[in-house]
Amino acid sequence: MCGIVGFTGRTPALPFLVDGLRRMEYRGYDSAGVALVGGDPARIEVRRAVGKVDALAEALRADPPDESAACGIGHTRWATHGAPCVRNAHPHLSPDGRVAVVHNGIIDNFLDLRERLRAKGHEFRSDTDSEVVAHLVQECRGGSLIESVARALALVRGTYGIAVVSADEPGRIVVARRGSPVVVGTADGAAFVASDPAALAGRADRVAFLDDGDLALLEPGSFEVRSLAGEPVVREAAPLDFDPAAVEKGGYEHFMLKEIFEQPEALENCLRGRLLPDEGTAKLSGLRLGPREIAALSNVVLTACGTSYYAGLHGAYAFEQFAGIPARIEQAAEFRYRNPIVAPDTALVSLSQSGETADTLAAVREAKRKGALVLSVCNAVGSTIAREAGRGVYLHAGPEIGVASTKAFLCQVAALEMMALLFGRTRRLSGAEGAAIVRALASLPDLVRAVLAKNDAIARIAERHAGARDAFYIGRGYQYPAALEGALKLKEISYLHAEGYHAAELKHGPIALLDEKVPVVALAPRGPDRDKTLGNIQECRARNAPVVAIVTEGDADARAFTEDLVEVPPCPDFVAAVPVVVAEQLFAYHVARLRGEPIDKPRNLAKSVTVE
Repeated sequence: MCGIVGFTGRTPALPFLVDGLRRMEYRGYDSAGVALVGGDPARIEVRRAVGKVDALAEALRADPPDESAACGIGHTRWATHGAPCVRNAHPHLSPDGRVAVVHNGIIDNFLDLRERLRAKGHEFRSDTDSEVVAHLVQECRGGSLIESVARALALVRGTYGIAVVSADEPGRIVVARRGSPVVVGTADGAAFVASDPAALAGRADRVAFLDDGDLALLEPGSFEVRSLAGEPVVREAAPLDFDPAAVEKGGYEHFMLKEIFEQPEALENCLRGRLLPDEGTAKLSGLRLGPREIAALSNVVLTACGTSYYAGLHGAYAFEQFAGIPARIEQAAEFRYRNPIVAPDTALVSLSQSGETADTLAAVREAKRKGALVLSVCNAVGSTIAREAGRGVYLHAGPEIGVASTKAFLCQVAALEMMALLFGRTRRLSGAEGAAIVRALASLPDLVRAVLAKNDAIARIAERHAGARDAFYIGRGYQYPAALEGALKLKEISYLHAEGYHAAELKHGPIALLDEKVPVVALAPRGPDRDKTLGNIQECRARNAPVVAIVTEGDADARAFTEDLVEVPPCPDFVAAVPVVVAEQLFAYHVARLRGEPIDKPRNLAKSVTVE
């Protein structure tokens, strides 16, 4: 999996393909390639390279293809089946060289298909599951290219976003989707396909997002969508709401730093028009839930993966505190396999920044099968999870280019707290209590700005710990999810091993690993559990472990235990994790910068995980 682009028109395709691949570099990948259809008679030329798009550009300079070719597809690969190498890079060709395919996803039955094709004389050149699709299209040839692709895909089990070109039908691209995002678009005399709208920003005038089971034929200036059975399908095209400036660094050294500093505005966009101070509640029209429906719910189950999982854990605390409703977080990858107990009076809240996370999408579908009320919290408008849930909250955090999530996480926390507030005012919270929560949520952008002003001080603390061997993060209550998220950020971008723990768990094993080379980041802002966490700090110091403490401004007690203090503004405990996490993001960023790591594109990671 990773990035797909395609172009057909009346101008050379290669400049768009290379530019589109560069725009999707942030998603994480290990090889890149293009296939161009041109010449008379028409033929397909493929160029591939291991490494970044720069390596592909060098391969294109060393062995130039027909640069006048006006139709082509491209791909950046994040290895699943087979090591990163040229023969495993996409695009893949059919045995006769007349068909080229790029593919995101996983073909579950590729071993069986490959053996069946080998029995018919097919020889495979790669270790990938994706190459099977190119062979199948050749084997199923008959009629038009789109009909051949439909017959081939009828044999496939698994997930895919694919684009296919053929030398027999130059100027046409066939694309299909099942479980992996595909967006198509048009401009004057041109048609485009991509797996990420960022590749089409400033290029396509109008775009449409394909649904699972869609098959589309692109020709210069137009596209048509049909089902795999050949029936016409209507997918409304609309202007692309994507600012091309979002894929520029804007003077920052890294996209991640830019996005950390964009968080006050992202939170303002997430909160705008949704807080009702006079009523002490929130207005979330996308939920489409009336007071009776909310009051009838018996429990809330949140499901997510990775960073979204930690936001969900924070949200579960808020639902119980504000609404008095039992709430728990489920790992989405386990949800459908564990056969969890949900019922019609269960609200299933799915969290996914991209709205395309494969495991979370599977959880949504399982919850719908079991009759639960399914809600979504997503950043990507029109994403699969948002569409299939049908009800939910969009974050409006803006695009994230850095692989490690920052502003989307904070906006997930804010969105869940607004949802919990709405549920609480329907069930148990008084108007005065709700108004206090509204004021706290409205203060989030300024709380974040106050922490961003400490960037230089946090960078100096990072200098003292950039050479650490390991790191622990500890917190209690709302700070426990923040500890998990802080540890994840550090390991994602600095490659420094880090683990997050509930502070009470430190003495149940992990404390055995503490010494002078293992710093502990202790989250201890003022709140119900602050004194106990200060006690944990003393336990760490007694084992000679350096401590970085994130505390409330003016906390003299904490200063007595460590010099490495980051002070955050005073605020209620249920929002304190937001400024704390910003401090953690800056600490992780500066540690990674000092270690010389590729912050925006960490190795082995992809921005959107669209395979299980």
